[in-house]
Amino acid sequence: MTRILITGANRGIGLELTKSALAKGWSVYGSVRTEEQANSLKSETSDKATPLIFDVTDHNAVQAAARELSGPLDILINNAGIIGPDRQSPLDMDFAGFAKTLEVNTLAPLLITQAFLQQLRQAAHGRILTISSQMSWMGYAKSDRIAYRASKAAVNKVMQGLATDLHDDNIPVALIDPGWVRTDMGGADADNDPADVANGVISIAVSLTLSQTGKFFKWSGEERKF
Repeated sequence: MTRILITGANRGIGLELTKSALAKGWSVYGSVRTEEQANSLKSETSDKATPLIFDVTDHNAVQAAARELSGPLDILINNAGIIGPDRQSPLDMDFAGFAKTLEVNTLAPLLITQAFLQQLRQAAHGRILTISSQMSWMGYAKSDRIAYRASKAAVNKVMQGLATDLHDDNIPVALIDPGWVRTDMGGADADNDPADVANGVISIAVSLTLSQTGKFFKWSGEERKF
């Protein structure tokens, strides 16, 4: 049975990813930050998903969770993320908020990957996907939400480098642009339904091969520019 770990699994895209994976009969582990969120995840999935309680920025908690998860891990989806502080323009920056955004959106996916790499290496076909954003594209010169944009551009480069270093381990690494999604972060006016996006991401995870490692995909499967 395919075993998958999804971070930030209790709401938004993460919850829909969890439901999509469960619909395939997979064994799903979902990271949440609190016992309350763990109970919510179990309720939303009829106790089919297994919550792992840790903050993705807490190095000790992440390492402890990884030690508790034995056996191979087929797929890791780094989904947890934040939009960043209210003040995040280049001329008016909440620098503490910027640092937190980088910690969650850029550093945490690498931390999670390193922590669970042993389990990914044990799988016959380990795969790593990280949720990025269309707002990371270097072709955009927009300055709004610059902390968020910068954190996603940075995680793209981090994962591109990880793809290089894991090539000989036969573990492909890919980045996903989910588009503008109707979640708490995206808002009610967003274009994309989170369930559709989740199904698309899971489809990419299923078909991802080493020949595609280091690439950036739209949730619908088309490759996109960095």
